[in-house]
Amino acid sequence: MTPPHLTALPIRALTVDDLRDCADLSEDRGWPREDHKWGLLLAAGHGYGIDAPDGRGLAAVSVVTRYGPPLADPELAAIGMVLVAARYARQGLGRRLMTYICDDLLKGVPLTLHATPYGRPLYEELGFATTGRAEMLRGTFQQDASTAPGADVRPATAEDVQAILRLDAEVFGVDRTHLITRLPAFTDRLLVAEDSAGDVIGYGAIWPNMETHVIGPLVARDTAAAQALVSALAAATDRPLRTDVDVRHEELLGWLKDRGLASVTFNAVMTRDIPGLPGDWTRRWAPLTVAAG
Repeated sequence: MTPPHLTALPIRALTVDDLRDCADLSEDRGWPREDHKWGLLLAAGHGYGIDAPDGRGLAAVSVVTRYGPPLADPELAAIGMVLVAARYARQGLGRRLMTYICDDLLKGVPLTLHATPYGRPLYEELGFATTGRAEMLRGTFQQDASTAPGADVRPATAEDVQAILRLDAEVFGVDRTHLITRLPAFTDRLLVAEDSAGDVIGYGAIWPNMETHVIGPLVARDTAAAQALVSALAAATDRPLRTDVDVRHEELLGWLKDRGLASVTFNAVMTRDIPGLPGDWTRRWAPLTVAAG
């Protein structure tokens, strides 16, 4: 029999049982396997994929993370991990999957994603516009003992969860409870920053991703609090750090570079059906991951 045209292959919902195939596809495209991150994305979000017609795993995959009140239509959805197997590249699978997600599955829902220069033209054709930019940094963080802490930082406890959720909803402009409540199990360290009155003014996390540790999410009232959180998180690891910082936070970016992190690349923050991301960008320093926000 003649196999069906690739773009006619069915799209199906993925489950955590597809984690290994998702990681295999990442590796196939030269990305890290990122099994730990895939586990979070498939649990907190919704994965969609196309099975490879040759029977070798997945031909294409993407993950959608919906935000908003439970049991209601999403107020915002983030699209990430758009991958096509190398042997099926440039045959319309990426466009097929994105068109299904944007125009069928999430029609009318405001959308966001982080785009590489390679993927940006396709997203523009699908109606996305660049509304921001993030700089990826990587390197070994060098502590500076002479820097005065900008806030009191301590490990988060179960009693802090509600304060973190309230702060996160203010800063991101949408309810992300289903993602944030997974942070204690997902991250190696979750910290909060407090002001002199004991109120939570920020939080940050660090989590393992192959040979690095990723700092994110990072939410803070000001640059000093963001620096205090980063310093405390970096002290918990000997691995190189990675983080993705909004380019408007020039002071934090300069501070990180002075302490050993170097620029790797820039990604475009793109949105569709919304002029920009909701919430307060001045307190939003780094996402959990560019695949979920």
